[in-house]
Amino acid sequence: MSWLDRVGDRAEELRHARSLMESSRSAEACLIFEQVISTTDDPYSRADALLQRLSAILNLGRTAEYTRAVEQAFDAARDLPEPYLHGHLHALAALAAHNQGALDRCVTHLVRGARALGSVHEPDRETAWGWHDLAMAYSYLGFHGYALGAIERARHLGLATGIPEETFAAPGIRLRNAVALDHHGDSDGCLRVLRDVGGDLERFVGAGTAGQLRPSSRAAYGYALARQAALGAATGGSAVPELDPDWLLGNGGDSARTRDMRQLGGACLAIAAGRPAEALARLETVQVSAETLGAAEHARLSSLAYARVGDHAAAHRADRYAFRLATQRNDRLRDVYVDGIAARIEHEEMRREAARYEGEALTDPLTGLPNRRRLERYVAGMVGRGERAVIGVVDLDGFKAVNTSHGHHSGDLVLQRIAGVINRVMRRGDFVARYGGDEFVVVLPGAGMTEAGEVGRRISAAVAAEDWESIVPGAPVGVSVGFAEVHGPGTELRDPLSVAFELADREMLRARAAAAA
Repeated sequence: MSWLDRVGDRAEELRHARSLMESSRSAEACLIFEQVISTTDDPYSRADALLQRLSAILNLGRTAEYTRAVEQAFDAARDLPEPYLHGHLHALAALAAHNQGALDRCVTHLVRGARALGSVHEPDRETAWGWHDLAMAYSYLGFHGYALGAIERARHLGLATGIPEETFAAPGIRLRNAVALDHHGDSDGCLRVLRDVGGDLERFVGAGTAGQLRPSSRAAYGYALARQAALGAATGGSAVPELDPDWLLGNGGDSARTRDMRQLGGACLAIAAGRPAEALARLETVQVSAETLGAAEHARLSSLAYARVGDHAAAHRADRYAFRLATQRNDRLRDVYVDGIAARIEHEEMRREAARYEGEALTDPLTGLPNRRRLERYVAGMVGRGERAVIGVVDLDGFKAVNTSHGHHSGDLVLQRIAGVINRVMRRGDFVARYGGDEFVVVLPGAGMTEAGEVGRRISAAVAAEDWESIVPGAPVGVSVGFAEVHGPGTELRDPLSVAFELADREMLRARAAAAA
């Protein structure tokens, strides 16, 4: 039985309002939800309307209403033991808390939302939308790996319940990942992700399914193309409206985030067209939320415009400011995520829950990658479902010399750079984790050893191409990679990760010995 089957009153109106939301007509949907709230006596109908009204208010950017809307929705859900309802509500509350700058509250809602949605026994299309909104919250907070995992969960559930692939394409998640890379100085990585996003759009247009894209997705695709052009990469241009960034940005619906991307996208297109003075004038007047594409995006676009004007000193200052904004956010987020959350929660039950969560933290704080615990859970779930995969061990060569010659701070910088390089060259859907020390693990779902070999070559080539001399002079850095296959149901494999790790580790050592010979 789906969630809406439990709604005893006004179900058709609620479904209609949902369809308006999916078409980015949130203002119209909000009026329907408010009418249902004021007239229904059914607790499920009221709770659903308040939940969806909160989603509409978030889409419209009506920040003054966030707190009250969240409180009303939680009040209505309190006595309803429905994991979907609580999971989706926590996902939306996380978005609201993030927009209000309450990162500790945001992380708490993310934890609870993921747990509740993960406990739904019979997932339906509503659960898929819950995972979608949770993915968005992860993405805005900067947890890009978790965001990609959650949106993949949403896509899988959506396909099983008849939701087209295009609906949960979620280009905005990968777009925020791309600009975050650029804000931290990795413009090549940014361009790779942006081209990947544009490739998806071309595939949908070629298949004739682009009309099924949500308007908000059109805006994200438009900004991805515009941002790519602003970085100086040719996008090819197109007479097809669905591939024209200006058309895409202009047909992205009524959400606050779309309006932000439309304004910043105009500056990107002016830079790409050789009109940097116009771009700077636009950037001086636009007012956009720092949450849409990160606090550093405005400064980064200013840097690109100044560089086109020829004012390289101003471009350098803007770039340094963008980097500082991005770094400050990461530092604050790490403090909240690892150190601060338990101390800020008053209620005893919540305090115990936060302490458990902190003890089971699933992210490596140095690299931002999933840690060994998260890797073990991922592989156990994959094997339990009988899925085939290849597990690879990536071991750094020369890392001991780095720490000995340059100290642990330089070693940390090398580990962070290696994490970024590996992430950059993986296939979509692959999983990357820091296993511990100087070892990383990659999981390639559905792959065989041929694909694994190609991934290994890409990792080795990308690491070799990095400018390590500027970070750790005189201490060359390389990697050795070994792979092993994992397949079969979990009942037949006592410890699939340990077995695969042992085999892959053996292959990695063999590869290292062969390279040294």
